[in-house]
Amino acid sequence: MTAGELVLSWGAATHEGLRRRVNEDGFLAGDGVFLVADGMGGHDAGEVASALALEALSPLRDVTRVDPDVVVGLVTAAQARIRGIDTGPGGRAAGTTLTGAVVAYQDDVPYWLFVNVGDSRTYLLSGGTLDQVSVDHSEVQQLVDAGLLTEEEARRHPRRNVVTRALGADETPAPDFRYVPVVLDDRLLVCSDGLTVELTDERITQVLLDHADPQQAAARLVDEAIAAGGRDNITVVVVDVTGGNDADRTVTSPRGAWEPDEDTVPSGASAPGRDGSPRAQEDA
Repeated sequence: MTAGELVLSWGAATHEGLRRRVNEDGFLAGDGVFLVADGMGGHDAGEVASALALEALSPLRDVTRVDPDVVVGLVTAAQARIRGIDTGPGGRAAGTTLTGAVVAYQDDVPYWLFVNVGDSRTYLLSGGTLDQVSVDHSEVQQLVDAGLLTEEEARRHPRRNVVTRALGADETPAPDFRYVPVVLDDRLLVCSDGLTVELTDERITQVLLDHADPQQAAARLVDEAIAAGGRDNITVVVVDVTGGNDADRTVTSPRGAWEPDEDTVPSGASAPGRDGSPRAQEDA
């Protein structure tokens, strides 16, 4: 596939879930850039943090040749803006995850340049198989990597929402990067952890296979995550590599009811201990 042959169609859906008053997720989609950010922080600062991150990364839509150095520069700018958010006296510092893919070219051949900070996820569905391209930057993932937790145990662990990297942390986080060739008929899924905490990869795969239209697939995933509990904000972007001329589309799902939330928090912030008991704020 060459640059002149690449056509992408996409759909997106987002919802604050059933336990949140504010949707702190955000997404950027179109012009070869597909990113999701999941904000965190007191005084609605998570909503501001995710919006600032995506705004800082939006110039990627106008860059002719994207490479990791360009992305790192924009991530650094986002970090500075998020660190400047005022969360009020005693407020938890603002932060956000960032994950997704940007179309980048090598010798006029399109590649996905995947980028990830935090525990929001990017998947690639190819040949009927769903692979998680990103690696979670979270405490439970470290326990899984060490062989101390299974994947299923990690899904239920009381510290599953504690991330080890986030934009807004004391030091600018190093994003993970990965190049993968763009292949005709591949499907990309970019999502916040509000989806993956509710649905297994097996169920996500089935929904993606059952719904050929990317907008219908995105909306269905959000609907099923809400039906499964909707404990967090949920954002889904589905991107197809097609040979047609489908137009870019987006939709925002309607708001739901509010109950106490289950937010993503940075490592070191106030969060339940590994036994589920409360833990005080750690020193910086």
